[in-house]
Amino acid sequence: MYPKLFELGPFTVYTYGVLLAVSYLIGLKMAMARAKTRGLDSNRVLDLGIYIIIAALVGAKALLAIVDINVYWNNPQEIFSLLRSGGVFYGGLILAVAVAFRYILKHGMPLWTTCDVFAPGIALGHVTGRLGCYAAGCCYGKPTDVPWAITFTDPAAAANVGTPLGIPLHPTQLYDAGAELIILVYLLWSERRKGNFPGKTFWTYMVLYGIARFIVEFFRGDPRGQYFGFSTSQIVSLLIVPIGVVMLLRLKNRGAETV
Repeated sequence: MYPKLFELGPFTVYTYGVLLAVSYLIGLKMAMARAKTRGLDSNRVLDLGIYIIIAALVGAKALLAIVDINVYWNNPQEIFSLLRSGGVFYGGLILAVAVAFRYILKHGMPLWTTCDVFAPGIALGHVTGRLGCYAAGCCYGKPTDVPWAITFTDPAAAANVGTPLGIPLHPTQLYDAGAELIILVYLLWSERRKGNFPGKTFWTYMVLYGIARFIVEFFRGDPRGQYFGFSTSQIVSLLIVPIGVVMLLRLKNRGAETV
């Protein structure tokens, strides 16, 4: 597609980087707007959002390095390629959640209400982020002959992330973006229904995204680690989905804020 947005002298502005920044900003903006309607301190939410963004970036890169440890171990110079790649979303999500939990508990914020505030913003930001993947050619799909297949032709995509050129592929980036958009709409609709409880939006997001990601992974064609026939992200999904279901049942029965 368009890995490079434009070049300014010796500097290259990559489409993925711009859209990734946009995804974090719109996600944070949405969280802050939702925080006001729930009586949360907007300054605390802003600080928490910044910590989440940093943790998400570090976690995504770290899990990518772990998944491809043999590549970086045998070719140490490839470690710099992490600067051009987005990383593994689950790595960023897991570390961001861990950092967020610590911050929330430290400052006495209502745990599940705060998590609910951020969940739709994560989904919205992920939609934009996956469009960045689509532009960069990363997270590409397996070869296919479906009518909606996409074919990458820009050598920059192949050089940066190894995208196959001239081969029709599943548009897995758009599959993921579409799934996140559907999840976002469902979360916002669900909040308007009766029977809400703290933690419902957050854990519903975790369950639905886990299911969606597990399915989309079957169409992915990029190397991302395989264990027992499943990708790293599928294994994480197999752990997160049942945990999410259990948490939804527990919090629904409890019906009160847990800190």
